[in-house]
Amino acid sequence: MLITGRVQGVYYRASTQQRAEALGLSGWIMNTPSGAVELEAQGPEDAVKDLIAWCHDGPPAARVDHVALETIAAREHEAGFVVRR
Repeated sequence: MLITGRVQGVYYRASTQQRAEALGLSGWIMNTPSGAVELEAQGPEDAVKDLIAWCHDGPPAARVDHVALETIAAREHEAGFVVRR
């Protein structure tokens, strides 16, 4: 996913990490130089859909303008959901 709007400096990455972990997902999230947030997540389909829905709103201080989705192949042996810097 690529999330645009006011999504940096508003606890978006940490909040998304907490949500993904609660859903049992693995993957990563990071800020991009353009001011967006990018993430990859994998796990049970319903949990991924839940995270996608959550990302459209994000934490209270965020303003999400757009969520772009791209489906990619699952990565084997990936565990945990991390914030990349």
